[in-house]
Amino acid sequence: MSLPLVLLPGMMCDHRMWGVIPLTDVIHMTPTGSSMSAMAAQVLAAAPPRFALAGLSMGGILAMEVLRLAPERVERLALFDTNPLAEAPEVQARRALQITRSVSDLGGLMTDTLIPNYFAKPQPKAEALCLQMALDLGPRVFAEQSLALRDRRDQQATLAAYPGPALVLMGEHDRLCPRDRHDLMARLLPRSKLVILPGAGHIPPLETPGLFTNALKDWLC
Repeated sequence: MSLPLVLLPGMMCDHRMWGVIPLTDVIHMTPTGSSMSAMAAQVLAAAPPRFALAGLSMGGILAMEVLRLAPERVERLALFDTNPLAEAPEVQARRALQITRSVSDLGGLMTDTLIPNYFAKPQPKAEALCLQMALDLGPRVFAEQSLALRDRRDQQATLAAYPGPALVLMGEHDRLCPRDRHDLMARLLPRSKLVILPGAGHIPPLETPGLFTNALKDWLC
């Protein structure tokens, strides 16, 4: 790998979401802030002048904002189980109630509402890890990330303008970011490859780590 790889995790996740990435020069970031632009500014301030950029779910949405702000710094791009569109009104409408609940019952919110959508089949260890990551980040980060997702922009033009090599990857059984979003991203990106991982849901690094790592390595070659 000739360039550093910046990895951006999903909502209420940190570096542990990626499992073991058998690569050198990997930079894990979990920026904070209540807007995508604020978090992207943190990424760009901490990142090297040129880098490979990969993000999953909210991390993919953040990666697109980083790309919008500084496309000349992104050597190659990988988007995993994510969505290039602005948030749908029906999803926006749920955010306020979730933020309110998170203050007193973040664990319950994660356990009964969010984590059940993460995996294709029950994954007790991975589910416990997702809960622990969320509890470690806490309600303030949940509120900030919720607002950033609610108010995010449509990034279709950003992707269409990007000339670098790109990987679009999703778990076959992702219930949160469906196939049509990934087909759209693959069409928009001029030099993209679409990969569908069998047996995986929304977080392939924790559910099918071997397949995910192989796809990551192929993209970096």
